Amino acid sequence: MRNVPVRVIVGAAVVSAAIACVTASSFALVDSEWKLAVEPLPSPASASSEEPQLTVQGERAILSWIERAGERTSLKFAERTASGWSDARTVVSGANLFVNFADVPSVRALVDGTLAAHWLQEGGGNPDAYNLRLAWSKDGGRTWSPPTSPHHDGTETEHGFASLFQAPGAGLGVVWLDGRATNPEAPEGSPEAGNMGLRAAVYGPDGKQRSETLIAPRVCECCSTATALTSEGVIVAFRNRSDKEIRDIYVSRLAEGRWSAPAPVHADGWQIKACPINGPALSARARDVAVAWFTVQQGQGRAFAAFSRDAGRTFGSPVRVDDAGSLGRVGIELLRDGSAAVSWVEFANQRSQFRVRRVEQSGARSTALTVAGVEGSRSSGFPRLVQHGDELLLAWAESDKGASRVRTARASLAPASPAKGK
Repeated sequence: MRNVPVRVIVGAAVVSAAIACVTASSFALVDSEWKLAVEPLPSPASASSEEPQLTVQGERAILSWIERAGERTSLKFAERTASGWSDARTVVSGANLFVNFADVPSVRALVDGTLAAHWLQEGGGNPDAYNLRLAWSKDGGRTWSPPTSPHHDGTETEHGFASLFQAPGAGLGVVWLDGRATNPEAPEGSPEAGNMGLRAAVYGPDGKQRSETLIAPRVCECCSTATALTSEGVIVAFRNRSDKEIRDIYVSRLAEGRWSAPAPVHADGWQIKACPINGPALSARARDVAVAWFTVQQGQGRAFAAFSRDAGRTFGSPVRVDDAGSLGRVGIELLRDGSAAVSWVEFANQRSQFRVRRVEQSGARSTALTVAGVEGSRSSGFPRLVQHGDELLLAWAESDKGASRVRTARASLAPASPAKGK
């Protein structure tokens, strides 16, 4: 696997984890308080698979992942059906796909039935340079359009950590981290090194690019982004980077064709001189928005969630999600009663676990459920969580003797009763 850039290796140390060996039939969890039962769902991914991603549009849920075979890497996907996952299909395959554990490709459905995909491609002589590539399918993923890039700067720098979203008018939107204003040859931390920016582009339903916009000129170099659609437009969450190296979570909203000035979700005040490689998660329904994120307080990793009732203009007080300590890698999904299902990697007693619990806007929390154990390497990436109809879908990559394989599970959502506990 390709490594993340050297400039972020130090920050990665505080969040490294990988999914441990958990067989597809080794767990069945029941939380009587939340009435949640997690059960295995046979995965369509074969051996040597990693980097799972889950997306939902209406009634369509799509799992995507990376598979390796020799020197070739493939982006594959499957769709949730009444009987399980569909057969896997391939979006792209080649020897020049750029892969690292944190910058994950995706496939998602649009409202008109089109599928859109994004992945990363090597960008030339600089080993840390890569380009974001997009393609569309009108026939369910059997064939794909020629790939294109939303950025046109031509620099051999980082272009990645993208999130796709449904744009107004049945088009596709994308946000990404863009390194055109950086200088990879400059000393780390020097003024000459430049800044990573956050950019966005919108495509029409014909696949033609309509715009490209700078949202924020200075953001964290290697933390993933997240997008969601409210009744008042799209919202994006990302890790900002101040001149004093404060790297808190910010949001910006797209309304009437313009992105709002980025604003903090909460002033954590986390000062760190290297990227923690740990981005936020975001979910929205109508004017309700929920965001989850990772930060460090007094040397201890923590996971938090916060809620907004005004489409992301303001957020309530953070609710701590973990129990003893966290490595982050969060996921969040708003539930119909206004609470949220939140996932994270818990770290306590030198052990790490992929967990999920329900969190209410009042701060009440259900008992945490452990979905899978995790162990010492970061190679298995980030667990995933989405709501699909009356179920939660979960995906992760388990590691066994250096080999990775994507696993999935489901949980039926019963009517929620008020959470008890902390």
